[in-house]
Amino acid sequence: MDAADRSLLEETVRDAVTAAAVDGDRVDGVLAELGWLEMLEAEPRDAVEIVFTALGLVNGVAGVLDDVLATALGVTSSPEVAVLLPRFGSWAAPGGEGLLSVRAATASVVLVVDGDGIATVPIGALEVTPVRGADPAGGLHRVRVVGSTDAATPLADGAWDAAVAAGRRALGHQVAGATRTMLDLARSHALDRVQFGRSISSFQAVRHKLAEALVAIEGLEATLGAAWDDGTPITSALAKAAAGRTARSVATHCQQVLAGIGFTTDHPFHLYLKRTMVLEGLFGTADAIVLDVGRELIRTRTVPTLIEL
Repeated sequence: MDAADRSLLEETVRDAVTAAAVDGDRVDGVLAELGWLEMLEAEPRDAVEIVFTALGLVNGVAGVLDDVLATALGVTSSPEVAVLLPRFGSWAAPGGEGLLSVRAATASVVLVVDGDGIATVPIGALEVTPVRGADPAGGLHRVRVVGSTDAATPLADGAWDAAVAAGRRALGHQVAGATRTMLDLARSHALDRVQFGRSISSFQAVRHKLAEALVAIEGLEATLGAAWDDGTPITSALAKAAAGRTARSVATHCQQVLAGIGFTTDHPFHLYLKRTMVLEGLFGTADAIVLDVGRELIRTRTVPTLIEL
């Protein structure tokens, strides 16, 4: 895909997802009309970067993570197929208990990975409970297998690790999109807010906060690009960790610029803050990932070359 085609696709997807989110339509339906699954098959990197960034920008909800994971597991995806996600904060194969995305509402079967096998479980064999908490609009569901399941079929070596890496990259782009909007909200507030007779955007301290947030976001996007170029689980893990820490840093700087209004539900900032908090817990938090990588480096006593410069 050349630069012109990508730019056009980005604009089309962003406008469509934004309109769907504003009108309350199902974002999944809009993406299906745009040929999301065909894009994922033909241009996986461009498709994931564009669609998940757009979701982050508008705080949208869709079941596209299921498609990314199913494809990585070697299964043909569709709106009727969901993938059981690991428990919050974990990235181990979920077995009989985990999370489902918003696709719980449309799926007829759920792919459950346990050990080295994958089973197709009817949605009726699951106990599904919506997750409320900080972000009830995020569409997550707590799931437990309570009925009989089909016999598990063997997974290819490394398939689950590949699925986790794919999911981490996708979520990283969604976080990057959300932090872009956080920064835009803070910048707009700084331009509009007048104090001591002038816009607070002219204050050096405010400018520094916005600049720090921008640098963090640009760094995250560069890290995600490196994870795609390298394609290994470790770089995807580190990119996901970078996404979590970037979200915290950007939220802190933007909250300080927004000041009191940023603490209220009258301002949309809180929606993006809550969404990034939830996204960080999917497939491992930043702290848990970094700790796991550190333990592995100590165990092997080697430091891999992550990116060839």
